[in-house]
Amino acid sequence: MPRALVLPAAVTGAGIALRAFCDDDVETVCEASRDPLIPDLTTVPRDADRRGALAYIARQHRRLRSGTGYSFAIADAADRAIGQIGLWPVRDDPGRASVGYWVVESARGNGHASAALRALSEWAWTLPSIERLELFVEPWNTGSWKAAEAAGFQREGLLRSWRVIRSERRDLLVYSRIRESGEPNVGSAHRPGA
Repeated sequence: MPRALVLPAAVTGAGIALRAFCDDDVETVCEASRDPLIPDLTTVPRDADRRGALAYIARQHRRLRSGTGYSFAIADAADRAIGQIGLWPVRDDPGRASVGYWVVESARGNGHASAALRALSEWAWTLPSIERLELFVEPWNTGSWKAAEAAGFQREGLLRSWRVIRSERRDLLVYSRIRESGEPNVGSAHRPGA
């Protein structure tokens, strides 16, 4: 069994902080549960009441204790939860981790997602085993892929029929961010003697 993980004391970015979820974040989870897409793409239950939202929050803490990954609430400058971001190490490749995030509709358009992605990425590089961060975005979700690009993620391509969403196979864009090593990327153009 993987060993328990520990959230850092503070991960901050431009106007946001990444912190553990607490019971006071119930309303944010309830708002996310009413979003037309968040429940389809995440583990947020659809149309959650207080009990369902508290169960979601408890699952975020269990993920940490079970060693599955790091789940943070994205909090604004007033410490109000406005979303979630997670770092999920890939089980069979400890050098890779997947990133997932959501921001409630009432807090969108303020740069919070890109600030959270930047903060999470910089913190992830403090974990010695992580060399590659990757995330997957629906091609039509302009706000999400713009946030990824603003946070330094590079679009690698389109994964056709990658995931089932609402009982349908869907295409997803794959983005990555690589630990800075000072060496050229393997796929970059290189001509001897150039």
